Amino acid sequence: MGIFSRRQTTAVEPSAAAGPDRSAAGPAAQGSAPDPALRALTGQWSIDRPHSRIGFSVRHAMVTTVRGAFTDYDSALYFDGARPSESRAELVIRVASVDTGVEQRDGHLVGRDFFDARRYPEMTFRSTSTIHEGGETFRMTGDLTIRDTTRPVELQLDYLGSVVDPFGYERAGFDGTTTIDRRDWGLVYNQRLEAGGSMVSEKVRLQFDISAIRST
Repeated sequence: MGIFSRRQTTAVEPSAAAGPDRSAAGPAAQGSAPDPALRALTGQWSIDRPHSRIGFSVRHAMVTTVRGAFTDYDSALYFDGARPSESRAELVIRVASVDTGVEQRDGHLVGRDFFDARRYPEMTFRSTSTIHEGGETFRMTGDLTIRDTTRPVELQLDYLGSVVDPFGYERAGFDGTTTIDRRDWGLVYNQRLEAGGSMVSEKVRLQFDISAIRST
């Protein structure tokens, strides 16, 4: 990995991520009490793009898996280690930054068959609730918007730890995963195989490998 540079980390300042939203708090949302190490993480964070990955994987032709990632996005995170239900996250992703390692395939993905990046240049995720399920596992529910269609998704988030790096930045790691049906967001393009099944699976696994930098 390259040397971290703060200039490569960008952030947005949505109202949902600017601080605690006490309207989401309640007995059902509180989950189990976090340990003191998690409490110490309370504050504003943003994703360090050079050391993180916002990616996806999907079955191709029923026999293999294609993986890709989005390289251009903004982030705003608020983590409350004492009251996890008040934690918030927002991502704004430029879909034209999709990278699967094959230029022709990337061009198809940003075209009208899939993301239609000219008409819908961004997709977003905005959290609506967070539950601490115990230990280092959280469940975050949020609204995912693709091609102007918004639907709820649920992420499993695993806390990987925190550290002060050699450059003095405090960082925390999280892994998040969920599986969606792309047809729910209007991504319906496909080709059928003679032997049955489809060329591109409707099920897509989203992966969030996050190294976050504390901003406050």
